[in-house]
Amino acid sequence: MTSPTAIDPAQLPASVRGYLDARAASDVDAALRAFTPEATITDEGRTYRGPEELLKFLQHAGAQYQFTIELVGAQRVDDRRWVASHRLEGNFPGGVAELDFTFVLDGDLVAELVIAPR
Repeated sequence: MTSPTAIDPAQLPASVRGYLDARAASDVDAALRAFTPEATITDEGRTYRGPEELLKFLQHAGAQYQFTIELVGAQRVDDRRWVASHRLEGNFPGGVAELDFTFVLDGDLVAELVIAPR
């Protein structure tokens, strides 16, 4: 496995930036367009597969909490894998979370997203 290289977040691929921008704007439809039809999202140990499950995840993830999210770093792992590191603060248990969003691309779209603690 290749060692990740720190990059400026502006260097993240367009589909990754598009997903992150759409999530920040609460635009579920735009966020969903960043993914392949067979894509998966894994968060809190649960994997969501395909457009219907991804849509439900995007509509409901974190909805029970109020929080801010800040992109604090980015890494390029290889030609297909990219990491966007975030800091969340809010009224969820613990109040602060440091999370890595690891994206695996298939062409220009996201095939896999894994959200996990840093």
